[in-house]
Amino acid sequence: MSEDSERPIVIKRVKKHARGHHAGAWKIAYADFVTAMMAFFLLMWLLGSTTGGDLKGIAEYFQTPLKVALMGGSGSGDSSSLVKGGGQDLTRSTGQVMKGTIEAEKKTINLKAAEAELARKEAAKLQDLKKRIEQAIESNAALKPFRNQMLLDITTEGLRIQIVDEYNRPMFASGSAQLQSYSRDILREIGKALNDVPNRISISGHTDAQAYSGGNKGYSNWELSADRANAARRELIGGGLDETRVLRVVGLSSAVLFDFSNPLNPINRRISIIVMNRRTEEAVSKDGGTLEVDAKPDVKPDAKPDARDEATNAAAAKP
Repeated sequence: MSEDSERPIVIKRVKKHARGHHAGAWKIAYADFVTAMMAFFLLMWLLGSTTGGDLKGIAEYFQTPLKVALMGGSGSGDSSSLVKGGGQDLTRSTGQVMKGTIEAEKKTINLKAAEAELARKEAAKLQDLKKRIEQAIESNAALKPFRNQMLLDITTEGLRIQIVDEYNRPMFASGSAQLQSYSRDILREIGKALNDVPNRISISGHTDAQAYSGGNKGYSNWELSADRANAARRELIGGGLDETRVLRVVGLSSAVLFDFSNPLNPINRRISIIVMNRRTEEAVSKDGGTLEVDAKPDVKPDAKPDARDEATNAAAAKP
């Protein structure tokens, strides 16, 4: 037997091991790649659509984000801003300063000029009121005969309306505070007109210098003039005047005469209504304020001197 036939036969069996399944790993890598590419193209789009000034502002903000807030001065944003100051738009290269560092614009107001303008407008309103009252009396057939007993003028206190007595045509019953029917009509017509302006009013009653002889002890021209002023107030309110508009009601007896040369002249018996301007109203409202209730009115070109002359030359009557 040959030597080769005696060798043992060795059979090698190689065991193959199955590898693990890796089919999903590439998807994760691909998703990361796509995300990165999307971010890249988004960045490129932003860079291409943003102006140079905006890019500079954004870059500066990320380099020193607290610089403007802490130190003020130029900051984020482009140079199109004309005013430094506290903007919220970080895309601007100028105009960002710390809040509180900008001084407010100072305005100079001429108080005297403003007060003069206010007084001028107020005087114009009172002048217009004067014309409306005169027109209302003139257009009323029942009141037109008594227009000469109404004296209207503009004074330093405001618009003064005086309703005076005439001989044989008094406003009140002799020695009392009882208004005549035509006097009530006049006062009610005035009350309607006074609601057209916001000014407050003062009412004063006056008598002539003849002593009161009504018989009541202690009752004098002072009480009579005060009662007549209050009676006028009631008729004004009855005509539509808001009662809160009345600031003062006083009786002055014969202390302030209309005709100083003749204290017994019937024209001294009158009711004076002052539509006060702002300055006078403030003075009266203050404690101890004074009001020049009845200086004799200036004679105007449109005044009716015939009525005054008639009253002045008439005989005196009782209060």
